[in-house]
Amino acid sequence: MHAIATVSLSLLLLASSSSSQSAAVQSSDETAVREVVKSYVAAREKTDPAAIGSLFTDDADQLTSSGEWRKGRNELVRGTIASSQRTGGTRTITVETVRFPTKDLAIADGRYEITGGAGGDRHMWSTFVMTRTRDGNKDSWRITAIRNMLPAPAAQ
Repeated sequence: MHAIATVSLSLLLLASSSSSQSAAVQSSDETAVREVVKSYVAAREKTDPAAIGSLFTDDADQLTSSGEWRKGRNELVRGTIASSQRTGGTRTITVETVRFPTKDLAIADGRYEITGGAGGDRHMWSTFVMTRTRDGNKDSWRITAIRNMLPAPAAQ
């Protein structure tokens, strides 16, 4: 009986330790995902095509709030810069949630605002889908999809 109790306690401690390590890794990944969004906004504000492009996978796509669907890294970079120049203003994206459907896939949702731009201030929502990639010996997160949305009025 003592052996069974010892084995059970050992398994419980092992599971607890594994869960703590998993939470630490997820916290680190969440921080990294949030940093990618910050880097995207900063690169966009600087109009830096190389910095913008480095954040995306080759096959990334973006569906904008105007309905334009940008497909592929090059089209996404061109469209991002053209859009920023056309609308002006200051962009902010405040990530509210990050979740991980798998260890290599992240979904980040945030409030997307443009202030002082042509046509007035805009209040939107943005969803980023990111994948874990390997750069040499280092893991990093890259954007594989962005969905920008204008909130619709509540249904009656």
